[in-house]
Amino acid sequence: MSEEFGGDFITLTDEEGNEFELEYCTTVEHNGTVYMAFLTVTEGDEDTSEEAADEDGGLVILKVEQVDGEDLLVTLEDEEELDAVYQQVMEDLFAEDEDGE
Repeated sequence: MSEEFGGDFITLTDEEGNEFELEYCTTVEHNGTVYMAFLTVTEGDEDTSEEAADEDGGLVILKVEQVDGEDLLVTLEDEEELDAVYQQVMEDLFAEDEDGE
């Protein structure tokens, strides 16, 4: 993915109606299922202390599920699944970094 003009951002709404913005990182496939990884975006990121960013921010991995012909992003409930996909996301991100150098 070219980041020449900045990252790709999406806004998600949770089950309680809260909106939050995520920056797209990568898409991976694991055991025939597609997952997307995002970084959380904090308002005024430049002015946010590292501690506050760690509490609210980080890597978010969501599973892509098709419901009525539409792709939905859902959270992963299974810790083993999350760990396996996390490892694959990290490998993918580090491979992109190495290719870019």
